[in-house]
Amino acid sequence: MSPARTRLLTGAALGAGTLLLAGCSGTSGTSSASSRDSIDYALPANFTPNWILPIGTAAHLNTNNISIANTLWEPLIAYDGSTGKIAWNKKGSVATAADFAPDDKSVRITLGDRHWSDGKPITSRDVKFWFDLIKANKKEWAGYNPGQAPDNWTSFKATDDRHFTITFDKAYNPQWMLANELNSITPLPQHVWGKGGDPKQVWTALNNAAKNIGDYATNPLWKTISGPYAVKSFSTAGKVVLTANKKYDGGEKANIPTVNLLPFTTADAEKNALRSGTVDYGYIEAGDLDQKESFTARGYEVKPWSGWAITYMPYNFNNPRMGAVFKQPYARQAVQRSIDQASLAKVIFNGTAVAGYGPVPQGQASDFVSPAQKSNPYPYSTDAARALLTEHGWSEQGGVMTCTEPAKCGAGVAKGTKFEMRVLSQSGSTVTDNMMSAIQSSLAKTGITFSIKTAPVNSVLSQTPQCKANQPVCSWQLSFFGTAGSWYFPAFPTGDSLFQTGGGSNFGSYSNPEVDKLISASTTSSSNQAIQKYSEALAKDLPVIWLPEPVYQISVVRKGLGGFSQDSLANFHPAQWKWTD
Repeated sequence: MSPARTRLLTGAALGAGTLLLAGCSGTSGTSSASSRDSIDYALPANFTPNWILPIGTAAHLNTNNISIANTLWEPLIAYDGSTGKIAWNKKGSVATAADFAPDDKSVRITLGDRHWSDGKPITSRDVKFWFDLIKANKKEWAGYNPGQAPDNWTSFKATDDRHFTITFDKAYNPQWMLANELNSITPLPQHVWGKGGDPKQVWTALNNAAKNIGDYATNPLWKTISGPYAVKSFSTAGKVVLTANKKYDGGEKANIPTVNLLPFTTADAEKNALRSGTVDYGYIEAGDLDQKESFTARGYEVKPWSGWAITYMPYNFNNPRMGAVFKQPYARQAVQRSIDQASLAKVIFNGTAVAGYGPVPQGQASDFVSPAQKSNPYPYSTDAARALLTEHGWSEQGGVMTCTEPAKCGAGVAKGTKFEMRVLSQSGSTVTDNMMSAIQSSLAKTGITFSIKTAPVNSVLSQTPQCKANQPVCSWQLSFFGTAGSWYFPAFPTGDSLFQTGGGSNFGSYSNPEVDKLISASTTSSSNQAIQKYSEALAKDLPVIWLPEPVYQISVVRKGLGGFSQDSLANFHPAQWKWTD
């Protein structure tokens, strides 16, 4: 996740401000392109970096955190779309080979001849250090899903400094294991970070240090790196300056010495920066496409950045007031039939989004989408939505559907319950605001009240945790991480994080034993039939509100900046950027 843009981001995942308020601080008034020694990259509005540790937790699942961490500490296996297709990018990886046993129950990894920035070699011990940290603290790791990594990794055996074997609890599809599990491993500097206690103590110490954003550029912990860039400065307001790591000995050396990652409070503030020429790599919203020529005239190219993602609003099935309603399939069907995805994609996104009817991305062709998901099980019809509710004991009172026959309304739905939903949504985006207003209007036609509260995306993530009904934090009902906050998948779009019972990013606590079985089957079978059955099941069961899938962003890139493809997994890769003229 990525929710968030994690990638919800963050795994998932994405502020309010006045129209003229500059969202970034410290931006120079001249284009970095003039010197070719630096580049100014615009971060999404109110999607500020806030975590440096290359181990994600649920509250820090936005793509920027992941991309920055991967730039400082290279993954064992960098599985991404940076070359134009989703594949293992060996240039940006510490490992050079992954050889699976004939029975697919283990894998032998070979490390490259690599070194930390302090000159110490990167060894199997550094991978074992990560392995032990995750094993001991798996429930705190955002990537954890019960029964999967690290549960299904039964042993780690180092042969020598550059070779080790991980054994699994059973046979797995090698491509799934490579792309969805092994790619989560990041070798960590054990000789620096491993001092001071057992894995639980070390975990606590590292996470406590990572909470001090103002110390990122000075804390010795963050100085020992393996990636092409180091942190020069890291503001609590979100501005990050990266500088080339002169000790880097991997395959993706930095082409541009200084990378400025610029935060913005609103998309309008970022557009103003583009117009003034102080951003080299920025973005516009879908509604701004009619202004394309004004940007090309300023020396930019407009390039849509497509993503391997789904977009949705999770229900909180444990919410004490509306959870019982959300648990009724007919109620979720009524909500889904009130969402006019075709109009949202065409009008709100100016044709840069596609309708999404299930858990597998539909913006790019694949063999994973089931016919049921493609055909849209619940086409838009507020008349049909109203009929579903009236058939199940609801009647309109004062303009709001109200449960008048609790025997029909379903278990736990009390008489007099009003169908009133509240969403906590990303702020600072006109596109998001317009989509929420359109959804509010169409739900009203069904008799469903939909109120909207906005906050910066980091706040949305922190205020919508997994919870139990008796916990104060369980007051949230619906959450939306923003039009730039889609969930970005690894190459195999399985739902273990999002929809498996207890999944690390299953924000709304959705649980269906049959779906759990289908998810497990998709991880072990090399047949596409398994994942298509999963696709069909969730297209019909509606664990969330499915929404149109927009492109990750509509990039506005200064002419002369090239050498890379925009990663469909929604990471950015500064080492690949270079000035070509």
